[in-house]
Parts: sequence; C-alpha cells; structure tokens
Amino acid sequence: MVTEQTTAAQQPRDEDAVSAFVERFAAQLVEAGMTRMPARVFAALLSSDSGVMTSAELGQQLQVSPAAVSGAIRYLAQVNMVSREREPGSRRERYRVHSNQWYEALTNRDQILKRWEHTLREGVVSLGPDTGAGRRMSETLEFFQFLEKELALLMERWREHRDRLHGAA
Repeated sequence: MVTEQTTAAQQPRDEDAVSAFVERFAAQLVEAGMTRMPARVFAALLSSDSGVMTSAELGQQLQVSPAAVSGAIRYLAQVNMVSREREPGSRRERYRVHSNQWYEALTNRDQILKRWEHTLREGVVSLGPDTGAGRRMSETLEFFQFLEKELALLMERWREHRDRLHGAA
C-alpha cells in the first residue's frame, strides 16, 4: 500500500519551489532583524533534508561566494543557530542546523539578558533612581528580569510539549 507520505517522499524536490521558500523565509528573518546573508544560509540549511551542507553546496544553492557563506556561518555559529563539523575523512567543514536550533538560540539569549540586567542596574545607580532617566532604566531592568523569568518557564513548557509530541530527546 502506497501512502501519500510515501509518494511525497519518493518524488524529487522541486528545487525552484525550495529556492523560492528559502528566499521568502530569509526575507522574513531579515524583517525580524537578521542580516540578509545569514538569513539566507540559515533558511537553506533548514530546508535541506539532512540539515547539513558544505560551504560549496550553500554557495551553489544560493549563488553566492565562499566568503559570503563563511561570514554568514561565522555569525550563525556565534548565535548558536548552526554548528560546524568536519566531514568524515576530510578537512572540509560542513554546517549543521539542529532540530532544536530555536530553543538553543533563545536559551542562549539568557546570558545576554543577564549582562544587560547587570549594566541596567549600574545605569539606575549612575542616573539616580528618582530621575526620569533612572526610572526608565529601572523599568527596562524590570522588563528584562520579567522576560528572563518567563523565558525560562516557557522553555521548560516547550521541552515538555516536545517530549509529548516526539518522545524524550
């Protein structure tokens, strides 16, 4: 018996449709604040069946130079959206997007929030808590403290939800 899923899995990918998706999703990531080339590379990796591509494969798919891919990968690795790994038996690197990349990227923002909170506390003291600027700084600090607490709770709920859907990771 051939199911719809089996039939779809056996059909070759429509590379034009994939390319259009990559560019559309990358454009939405750019609208959200990501730089264009990292957005395109991330979308290409995310849309690959294996989630793994080499620099040459990314360059070919996106029609960009190796330098453009390298810069995009450097950024994406810094924000923990992709990882680098060596191709077995080769000196060539390949780049992987993980199924939990959004979780990891958001969780790693926790470190940034902590640094911002520390700096904002210093700002409140420097500006004076009773000044207009000090009050704005204090409210910003309270917002980031709230966000940090809620993000931790949200990530825990996501792990539980994911485990229910896909089994424990």
